[in-house]
Amino acid sequence: MLSYVIVGSGYRAEYYGRIAAAYPDLFRALYLCRSEEKVRLMTRRTGAAATMSIEECLAFRPDFIVDAVDRGHVADVAEEWIARGFPVMTETPVGDTLEKLNRLWALGQTGAKIVCCEQYHRYPILAAGLNAVETGLLGTPSSLYISLLHDYHAASLIRKALQIQVGEPYTLHGVRLANEAAETDSRYGAITDGRITTAQRDMMHISFASGKEAMYDFCPIQYRSFIRSRHLTVRGTKGEWSDTQLLYLDEENQPRRRALLPTVPKPYACLDTQLLRDKRRNWTAELAPDTVQDEFAIASLLLDMGAYLNGGPSPYPLEDALEDAYFWLLVQKAAAHPWQEIASQRMPWHP
Repeated sequence: MLSYVIVGSGYRAEYYGRIAAAYPDLFRALYLCRSEEKVRLMTRRTGAAATMSIEECLAFRPDFIVDAVDRGHVADVAEEWIARGFPVMTETPVGDTLEKLNRLWALGQTGAKIVCCEQYHRYPILAAGLNAVETGLLGTPSSLYISLLHDYHAASLIRKALQIQVGEPYTLHGVRLANEAAETDSRYGAITDGRITTAQRDMMHISFASGKEAMYDFCPIQYRSFIRSRHLTVRGTKGEWSDTQLLYLDEENQPRRRALLPTVPKPYACLDTQLLRDKRRNWTAELAPDTVQDEFAIASLLLDMGAYLNGGPSPYPLEDALEDAYFWLLVQKAAAHPWQEIASQRMPWHP
């Protein structure tokens, strides 16, 4: 059984407590909160114990720390617990400045174990599409359009879907727009009063040194909306992954089409739940981030921490997480300089 202390008490931090409660034979968790009110809130919402005492956290003897504070403090909290001798799994992004990213890389070079909980590539439906790319069903991937996830999350999927290695140079240029749209959904329920919000929309074109290209197009309202869809298209030399459809040539060069179905890989069968089985049975042909897939994906990363702490591979290598955050910083720079070309620079974590 793996034990972890969760530092944080926000919306994302709740996932880790609920996962421990859902899989009591696999995980045990304890929250470190800043107030008695938060202690009561997190226990009530997740079922996991909570405390304000660092001494109680140390006595809990965690195998690692889950760093689930706001992104402005993620790197600082990671450094604090690494200094105490603990491996750390951070929320995304691992840092919000280049200086913090460099500090974390330097810590990693000293042997500190730092993993980022970048989970979207482990969504059952997205993992099925990535498997089609990895097995060569689409030939060599060459271009991608993503209007599904924001910033560092998108960066992770772009690299995996186009088979781009960390450190490959790229340039990007684009624009930040303001789009109005009706709010229809939220983390806490449907919105039916017709309110209109002005939302930021980023559109970026990315060109990699290998000649591969990506188009990033995202507005935050897409995460929770009944009137805004989400899309991912990956084109290769022999086929295309379009949302939940695969179009490709078979061994006799005859065109084929099939639906992508979400699957749970065998190593994570112990994480399957009735909710996830219902999700797979009632799958609709639309990409949509949701809590059920989030919790499965995060749980799979937590499960893999055990093997990592015993000398196995990292569930999500630090250099990947740093590259994701670096992409996000470049998007902000490009947004501040509309249509000007912004070039990536060699970073310490590049091979």
